[in-house]
Amino acid sequence: MVWDEPVPISGDQARATYLAVKRTEPGGDDLPDVAKELPGEVTLYPGHVLVTMDLDTMDETSAQVFTIARAHGLVCYDPQRDLVHNVAPLGVYEGMQLHTGDGLIVNDPDLGLVHDVLATLSPQNPFAALVNFGRHFLQVSPGYELEYKEGALVRAMVPELAEVRRSFHEYATGERAFLNRYEWGS
Repeated sequence: MVWDEPVPISGDQARATYLAVKRTEPGGDDLPDVAKELPGEVTLYPGHVLVTMDLDTMDETSAQVFTIARAHGLVCYDPQRDLVHNVAPLGVYEGMQLHTGDGLIVNDPDLGLVHDVLATLSPQNPFAALVNFGRHFLQVSPGYELEYKEGALVRAMVPELAEVRRSFHEYATGERAFLNRYEWGS
């Protein structure tokens, strides 16, 4: 579901908005230009557009929906993954991609989304990575093994999710303090 929000919102706020809108009757003519661009089956609600998609093409379709929502400055909530895509704040690397082991790929992810995705690591989602193609990447797998590559690939074990989130935030914002905090090996 996509809609306009004046400031970034939390996953809890996005979920509550989604559920409240789903309890109302479809209708309205808000966001018609956006609705025309969106793939999948589109249902208009006042101020909101719901996109229903086939599970077989969900990853590709949701990436398209997010890209279109971002181009229009709209929030995008993914109820399947329970993740909110805000327009900002972004990291410093234009074109950075967020990849997950369950098939999510997001170009220029907002920092809140990166934070939230890291909590979804599981056997069904065995990794999360921020990738700057041709330059460097940071990846984590369950058990909190970080892998960083800029030339050579190095690995470090991180004790808790909060430290993983801190490292990913630093990486996305161009800081490299995480490289000095851990003992890295090949």
